[in-house]
Amino acid sequence: MAGETNVQSVRGMNDLLPGQIETWQRVEAAIREVSCRYGYREIRTPVVERTELFRRSIGEQTDIVEKEMYTFTDNNGDSLTLRPEATASCVRAGNEHGLLHNQTQRLWYVGPMFRHERPQKGRYRQFHQFGIEALGWAGSDIEAEIIAVGERLWSSLGITGLNLEINSLGSVSARANYRDALKAYLLDHVDALDADSQRRLERNPLRILDSKDSGTQEVLDGAPSLSDFLESAEREGFERLQQLLTAVNIRFSVNTRLVRGLDYYTGFVFEWTTDQLGAQSAICAGGRYDGLAEQLGGRAVPAAGFACGLERLIELVILQGEETPIQSPRVFVAALGEVAEVDAIRHAERLRGAGVDVQVNCGQGSLKKQLRRADNSSAEVAVIIDEEVAGTSAVKVKPLRGQGEQSTVPVNDLLASVQAITDSSN
Repeated sequence: MAGETNVQSVRGMNDLLPGQIETWQRVEAAIREVSCRYGYREIRTPVVERTELFRRSIGEQTDIVEKEMYTFTDNNGDSLTLRPEATASCVRAGNEHGLLHNQTQRLWYVGPMFRHERPQKGRYRQFHQFGIEALGWAGSDIEAEIIAVGERLWSSLGITGLNLEINSLGSVSARANYRDALKAYLLDHVDALDADSQRRLERNPLRILDSKDSGTQEVLDGAPSLSDFLESAEREGFERLQQLLTAVNIRFSVNTRLVRGLDYYTGFVFEWTTDQLGAQSAICAGGRYDGLAEQLGGRAVPAAGFACGLERLIELVILQGEETPIQSPRVFVAALGEVAEVDAIRHAERLRGAGVDVQVNCGQGSLKKQLRRADNSSAEVAVIIDEEVAGTSAVKVKPLRGQGEQSTVPVNDLLASVQAITDSSN
């Protein structure tokens, strides 16, 4: 009705428009190419999962489960959730379809995730992630491979200046011993901790290591180190990982305070960061999660992987990389009159069948107006069908970007004429 306000998109859920989507497509093409080069195969899981999946995997006491999930009850009374991440979904699918029974799997995915966070640059309520999951391998070699996948993707996109940090969270028992020691230390300094850290102290003190509060960071300067609680086999595995990364010239630093915000992580963890995107420094993060398959009802399966936020990655591509060309047709067909319109659609379909991108003028208009549309389309060639050639075996061809004059050519020579013009302008 007149006077009603326009319907707007949901806050934090953004449209990707023509002119923007080309960069996304370029990045997604690089993701597919790099993943396939390492032997990873694509998996697509539902956007909606049972809420129990994320409560059991991510953890009841994490911010994601406590505050950020889009959860609802469907008509059958089941509690469902828009997926906030995809690792749990990949492992659930592996369990459900027998992919992990006496098998190993290299998987990759890309798609939208949902978290009810405060929207800010690079962090939205609907966001997109690329991730890889290596299921069935326990050694440092697969850990090094996972990191190499990310490193090669950054290189293929022309991204530089990322910092890779790694750490080892140790076994469940080592982490439990460290948690007790950390908690005892922090209880002596509780008044100096920020409010979030005080809240986490009883339930999840390891998450305090990830605090960005300067006062809390000062307290942590004197805290016990997780590396002192690692068992000898864990320490040797972490050292082996560092040797493998060095062997392939991947630069890294060890950050003993690095933890992950999801409860399923065990063993090694890592994160790529940048100082070019303001406060949101993390680009990609992951690690090992050996207990997740069993936690979701399957057999125990060693596993590791990472997730990369596409919004922030694409910001970096735009900042650092070459400008992505806007999609445009190579040929624009202008037609004057009803007979010419029939010729136009027929000739355009023949060119498309030969692999040429063609846009046909629709809505009629004068030749001047149609040629203006041709110019705005960024096409390289205009094919003109006016009263003089309509219904005949000839068309007019006009170069739009390079040198050359308009000419009349036989229809049978149209493809060759178009190719000659576009080849000369490239």
